[in-house]
Amino acid sequence: MNTAGFPCEESGEELALFPAPPPVQYEEPDQHVIQFSGGVGSALTAITVAKQVGPQRMTLLIANTQVEDGDLWRFSDDVSRLIGVPLVIVEDGRDPWQLFNDVGFLGNNLFAPCTKHLKQIPCRNWMTEHAPPKTSIAYVGIEPTEKDRPRAKSITRNWAPWRVEFPLLDGPDRPKQALLDELRAHGLEPPRLYEMGFPHNNCGGGCIRAGQSQWKLLLDTFPERFARAEREENAFRARRRKDVAILKRQRNNAVRPLTLSELRREHESTKESPV
Repeated sequence: MNTAGFPCEESGEELALFPAPPPVQYEEPDQHVIQFSGGVGSALTAITVAKQVGPQRMTLLIANTQVEDGDLWRFSDDVSRLIGVPLVIVEDGRDPWQLFNDVGFLGNNLFAPCTKHLKQIPCRNWMTEHAPPKTSIAYVGIEPTEKDRPRAKSITRNWAPWRVEFPLLDGPDRPKQALLDELRAHGLEPPRLYEMGFPHNNCGGGCIRAGQSQWKLLLDTFPERFARAEREENAFRARRRKDVAILKRQRNNAVRPLTLSELRREHESTKESPV
């Protein structure tokens, strides 16, 4: 699973770890909570809902993972001002690397404890305290593409007992560029990570669910961020004395860990000028 900037709008698989809630008799909603990530999908969702219900009954709920690109917060503030709804920021307080050390597990594209602990639990705790399921709706900014649409069912199931709606799924598929152009039509400058080639505006470009191509892009555009991730991964491996890594390499039907150090050396070697 990769989610844009996917913070509070994460796909929701890990939420299945929460106990199944009892059924709820829903009433007329008086709270409309955008699971806001700072990405294009959740921004357009917020604009859509603001037009439908007005800003007075809305909340822009975003989780701070401590590693977001600074421009995410610029963009989030721009969206907040545009629709007249203040940001509500929740946080665990740890960054992903602190969390991995605490839980003793290095996240990867198959399981990301940072998603659950740094995003979903803080958002769910806020919802439990401030948004009664009977009278609240959560909105998730899934992008309208064939790849993303199937996620809606699992998100709806895993965010129970709250009702969940996906405003961007009403209508035809639209590519990312069309969504970015729509942001600009609203007078918003999209987050810079999109212009740099990152598919999502989350975790400063260093999402552990990303593949090798994105990590190479991170090395080229934000070498200091890659260097920190490389140091943290190596330190985790040394402490745990385990051959684990964020990335994997598959060759000849065999899968093995691919460390960021190895990926960096390979990538740098391909950029060296021939002798």
